[in-house]
Amino acid sequence: MSFEIKLPLFEGPFDLLLFFIERDELDIYDIPIAKITHDFLDYIHQLEKLNIEVAGEFMVVAATLMRIKSKMLLPRPELDEKGNEIDPREELVKHLLEYKKYKSVIDEFARLEDERLKKEARGNLQQELQKLAASNNVEAELQGLDLYKLLRVYEQVMERFRLENKRISHTIEQYPFTIEGQKQMIQQLLQKQRRVSFVEIIKTNPRRIAVIFNFLAILEMAHYGEVRLIIGEGANNFWLETAAAKETEEVST
Repeated sequence: MSFEIKLPLFEGPFDLLLFFIERDELDIYDIPIAKITHDFLDYIHQLEKLNIEVAGEFMVVAATLMRIKSKMLLPRPELDEKGNEIDPREELVKHLLEYKKYKSVIDEFARLEDERLKKEARGNLQQELQKLAASNNVEAELQGLDLYKLLRVYEQVMERFRLENKRISHTIEQYPFTIEGQKQMIQQLLQKQRRVSFVEIIKTNPRRIAVIFNFLAILEMAHYGEVRLIIGEGANNFWLETAAAKETEEVST
């Protein structure tokens, strides 16, 4: 017997994504990644507030959505062999359509499961076990055992034990960063000084994951015109300044 708890409505990340798409009447072939990512992460944060452990598959899909979002913000699209632009959402849409196809038959399977649970299994377990014991000559089998066979069985059991101990396990670590949080941090830096370099932003937290979140936040701010990027000589650094600073500079000139 296994004990299983299911949250209402959503049994997996694709179930949650389909709910958002159907709720907002979105086109599954043209998903607004920014909105769907925000709703998805908000749901995960609500689970965390209720002290509910978030499954690894939810975190994987969240990371996939952020990756697609970052690709759509980058100005350099990927091209296929024929030179056509590859939509970063294509693989996600494919998985969603496949999941939706199987989900459409879940109700029928649930009905069949309810009908099966109402039926009593045929036969008597105790009588069947007695028949099996009578049909097998257990004493004759034990007489055929020798030390070599026992050692072979022992070796096989120990080999399975070693393989179980060597099984690779992956631990998903949740980092205390969000794109919105890093945008607020960058805006605070720009309020203190007129211009901020990317190197200065990295120095606030040099961890690799923090640098990635900061870079995604800068891309989103640049996409919506909240900051202006200033590229100097070379490719090792760039500077940020607010759109208001640009307007002030134009008025003074």
